[in-house]
Amino acid sequence: MTKNTHHPIHYKFVETDGVRIFYREAGDKTLPILLLLHGFPSSSHQFRELIPLLADKFHIIAPDLPGFGFTEVPDARHYTYNFDSLGDTLVKFVDTLKLDKYAMYVFDYGAPAGLRLALAYPERVTGFISQNGNAYLEGLGDAWAPVQAYWAEPNAENRQVVHDAILNLEGTRWQYAHGVENEELLAPEAYYLDTFLFEREGNKGIQLDLFLDYQNNLEIYPQFQEFFRETQLPSLIIWGKHDPFFIPPGAEAFKRDNPNAVVELLDTGHFALETHVGYITQRIREVIGDE
Repeated sequence: MTKNTHHPIHYKFVETDGVRIFYREAGDKTLPILLLLHGFPSSSHQFRELIPLLADKFHIIAPDLPGFGFTEVPDARHYTYNFDSLGDTLVKFVDTLKLDKYAMYVFDYGAPAGLRLALAYPERVTGFISQNGNAYLEGLGDAWAPVQAYWAEPNAENRQVVHDAILNLEGTRWQYAHGVENEELLAPEAYYLDTFLFEREGNKGIQLDLFLDYQNNLEIYPQFQEFFRETQLPSLIIWGKHDPFFIPPGAEAFKRDNPNAVVELLDTGHFALETHVGYITQRIREVIGDE
């Protein structure tokens, strides 16, 4: 008899922090927990292929952050869209689900949001995976230039420059395709879905607020780095080396604070899971899953 290896993904909501958080869940609840934290401009949808490949090894939970995907934030909540708020919501999310031990996979915005969660509960984190999730100044690439100009002068003109450069289908597709050798590996529904969701009323303003607030993450990078030094967690730092936003020196920098971190650079771009999901799965199993 062939063993049943199908692990269905459940699509769920939970109310916490005044927010209705959408999340994907898969894997036996007795398995070690792996928390998957997405980045801009995506959602837990970016993990759609990874989740089934790891659900035999982990109990996987992948939420959509406020402002992204299918998470719902009522207007009456008056949510402040900054990274402190995203971190606070994640704290309440894991508390509501009673998650007391978990490894973390962070990507892009998922890094500063998830690392705030890690600072709140350092004793809960059992392993750390960063896939193009930055925590070092040297990791910021040239693609940040219009956003950095917006930081320096947060006026309407610079806000519009960021809007026009990034918040459209062409800008989103470029983030997926840049540095990818074979674009036939890119599923078009991924960047179309991202674009459709941030076209909802009011969402582009949310994204521009988060771009402006990203500068505050740089100020607490030293706290994230202290967390790496103090915990020395099993860590896989696996990046698309052609990412124009978060560049290879940011990946290599993790070894300063955790010399045992495994650092690998892949021949792809920002959304490495789109092209290298099989290999990333294997390395998670070997480095974090200890298979």
